[in-house]
Amino acid sequence: MKKDNDMSFDTLYTNFKNRIKELEKLPRIKEEASIEEVLNEKGFTRRDFMKWAGAITAMLALPSSFTPLMADAIKVVDRLPVIWLHMAECTGCSESLLRSAHPTIDSLIFDYISLEYHETLMAAVGWQAEQNLEHAMEKYKGRYILMVEGGIPTGGMESALTLGPHAKTGKSIAVEASENAAAIFAIGTCSAFGGVQAAAPNPTGAVALSKVTNKPVINVPGCPPSEKNIVGTLMYYILYGTLPALDVYNRPKWAYRLRIHDLCERRGHFDAGEFVEQFGDENAKDGYCLYKVGCKGPYTFNNCSKNKFNEDTSWPVQVGFGCIGCSEPNFWDTMGTVNEPLKDKKFHVPLGGLDATADKIGLGLLIATGVGIAAHAAISAIKPPKE
Repeated sequence: MKKDNDMSFDTLYTNFKNRIKELEKLPRIKEEASIEEVLNEKGFTRRDFMKWAGAITAMLALPSSFTPLMADAIKVVDRLPVIWLHMAECTGCSESLLRSAHPTIDSLIFDYISLEYHETLMAAVGWQAEQNLEHAMEKYKGRYILMVEGGIPTGGMESALTLGPHAKTGKSIAVEASENAAAIFAIGTCSAFGGVQAAAPNPTGAVALSKVTNKPVINVPGCPPSEKNIVGTLMYYILYGTLPALDVYNRPKWAYRLRIHDLCERRGHFDAGEFVEQFGDENAKDGYCLYKVGCKGPYTFNNCSKNKFNEDTSWPVQVGFGCIGCSEPNFWDTMGTVNEPLKDKKFHVPLGGLDATADKIGLGLLIATGVGIAAHAAISAIKPPKE
């Protein structure tokens, strides 16, 4: 398959149709109701379904004309079995996806896929659970999608995570499952980068999934990640039949290309040098920028402000608490105290592509590392907008 940017949308549309036809030829793993019937039983109309398909299509930066194809792709999602492993983690990623007060279309689609193994959801325990995993890996060899949640203990503390009646280590299970997977997704920051388990002093030697396998791993970080980022990444693979364009940390660019700072509704206050000085002050009531009370938005790549949480109603910055940088590598160690700004960390500002240290923002000072945001704001006021 050619690179995405070498294709016209017509060619891409044809490729997607052919991909869906190929998947339709695969035997259904589930014989239960269709996805339309499942959604209808939960109170979602055809209109709701198409609206959701349109939103996922837009998230993947595809034209609206691809929405019917996205809807068709959902109908064949049960042809690709999924094995979901739990390593060293809190299960928060699974819980955030599945335990909403009212089921969302994203969570229902996750229920609809052929989830062959998931320790939190399955009824099997002990020997039976281990046999289910071994059977799924053998039966669907080269075909299943592997999703892994949690960091991987290694080295002398590999046995800190020991699972099942055969006392296999988490690392050995992850390596074995990765070997014959068609695609591998590291779900959540713990699996993508080690997470809190890998924070100093990292007593269990926890590492990212990508550190224990030589197979390509798509990282879908967040603590927890948006359910749309999980389902969207899955849908990308179903449509394209290949891995998405990734950034330097193997995150899908369609979801993690922009910073929280770029998409934040408080960005105008940042540009104007208007900051919350302490929680509960008048500036906080007026929705000013949260940088001075510790927001890590300028250093964090994610689309939280678009997807939001709590059934798409809100996200931390909207309710007045700054981003903690949870989708970044080693954020527990590198982002410092949650409610304090990073005073010496450089980040990119629009003016001239320079870097400014964050403690100078709003001061309008020319400094050795860049230009303060007040100067940028002044220039923006007289510079005509781009066509």
